[in-house]
Amino acid sequence: MTVSTLRPSGSIVYVYLVTLVAALGGFLFGFDIAIINGAVVFLKRQFALTEFQTEIAASSLLLGCAIGAAIAGTLSDRLGRRRMLLASAAMFALSAIAAALPRNLTEFILARFAGGLAIGVASMLSPLYIAEMSPARIRGRLVSMNQFAIVIGILSAYLVSWLLSGLGLVSWRWMFASAAVPSVLFFLSLLRVPESPRWLIKEGRHGEALGILSRLKGDGDARAEFEDIRRTIAEESGSLAQLLQPGLRRPLIIALALAVLQQVTGVNTILFYGSIIFTEQVGGQTDSSALLANVVIGLVNFLFTIVALAVIDRIGRKPLLLIASGGMGLCLLVLGMTFRIQPAGGSLILAVMLCYVACFAVGMGPGVWVVMSELFPTRIRGRAMAIATVTLWLACLLLTLTFLSLVSAITVSGAFWLYGAICAVAFLFVLFVVPETKGKTLEEIERSWMHSVH
Repeated sequence: MTVSTLRPSGSIVYVYLVTLVAALGGFLFGFDIAIINGAVVFLKRQFALTEFQTEIAASSLLLGCAIGAAIAGTLSDRLGRRRMLLASAAMFALSAIAAALPRNLTEFILARFAGGLAIGVASMLSPLYIAEMSPARIRGRLVSMNQFAIVIGILSAYLVSWLLSGLGLVSWRWMFASAAVPSVLFFLSLLRVPESPRWLIKEGRHGEALGILSRLKGDGDARAEFEDIRRTIAEESGSLAQLLQPGLRRPLIIALALAVLQQVTGVNTILFYGSIIFTEQVGGQTDSSALLANVVIGLVNFLFTIVALAVIDRIGRKPLLLIASGGMGLCLLVLGMTFRIQPAGGSLILAVMLCYVACFAVGMGPGVWVVMSELFPTRIRGRAMAIATVTLWLACLLLTLTFLSLVSAITVSGAFWLYGAICAVAFLFVLFVVPETKGKTLEEIERSWMHSVH
C-alpha cells in the first residue's frame, strides 16, 4: 500500500454507490418473495391445488431461504462477502427461469427452493456488507436502504403481477421469469464493487483494506478505523462457541427474538397471501382488483420505508420498533373486527391493512435488520447473522405454512387477533430488553456487551 493510493477525504458518493449495488440483493429478495402473491391465484387453478398444497407452494421458497442463510454465514467468513453475493446473483437468474417452466407442482417446488437459496444468501449478506462499508453516523440509513430495496422489489413484483395478469392462466410463468432481468444486472454490478474491508483485515490483507477504507472515509479516518478494527479482531476468537459466552449471549438472544417477532407478527400473511385474502375472504373481488389492492399495499410499504430511512438515525432504532409493534397490534385488532362484519367491506379491510403495513414499514421491517447487523463482533458477524437470519426464515416458513390452515381452524379474524397478541409481546420485548445502537461504531457496540458482564 503506497501513500498515493490513499485519499485525503472519502467519497460519500462512492459509499452510496456501493450501498446501492449491494441493495440490489434486497430488491431481488423482495421481488422473489412477493411475486408468489400474484402468481399463486393462477398457479392454484392450473394445478388444482388444495389449501395445504398452496401453502407448500408458497412456502417452498422459504425453506431454501433458511438453508441459504445458514450456508452463507460460514462461506462468507471463509470466501468473502462479495463472492457469495455473486453466487447468489447467479442463482437468482437461474431459479427465475426454472420457476417459469415447471410441468407440475414438484418441479415448481424445486425451482422455488433454489430461488430461496439465493434469497437466503442475499438476505444475510446484503445488510451485513452494507453495515461493514458504512460510516457510523449514517450506517442505520444505509442499512435501511437494503430494506428500502426489498420494498421496491415487493412493489415491483405486485406491479408486474397486475400488468401480466391479463395473459390469463399462464401469466404466472411470465411473472416468475421476469426476475431474471434484475438478477443479471445485480451480477454485473457486483463485479465493480470491492470486498468488505473488515473481512480483508480479518484475512490479513491489510493493504487492500486500508485502500478501500481510504476511498470510503478519507486517509485520516481510514487509518483510525483500520487500527480499531484490527485491534478488535485481534481480541476475538471467532468461534461459534463465543456467542454463548457471557458477553455475547444477550445480543444473540436479542437478535433471535427480533428475527422471530418480525415474522410471527403476521406481515407476510398479507405480503404472500394478499390476493387470496381478497378473492376468497372479501366479497365481490376479481383477480385484477385483488392484484391492484396488492399494488396499493406495496406502494404504502414503499412510502413508509422512505420515512424510516429519513428518521432511523435521528429518532433511533428502539423508538421506531416500539411505534411499529404497538401500531401493528392495534391494526390487527381492528382488522379482525372488520372481518366479523358481513359482508366484509373491501375498502375498509384494505384501509386497515394499509395502516398495518405502514407501521411495519416504518419500524419492524428496517429496524430489525439494522439492529441484527449491528450487534455482533466483526470476526463472528457473518456466522452470527446467519444464525439470526436462519431463525427469521424458519419463523417466516412457519407463518406461511400455517396461515391458510389457521384461517380454516379459527377464522380469519381469529388468525389476525392471534398475530395482534404477538405484537403486544414484541412491544414489551423491545421496551425492556432491546438497547439503542444509534450513532455507535460497531466496535463500540461490541465493547458495550463486554462491559455489561463486568
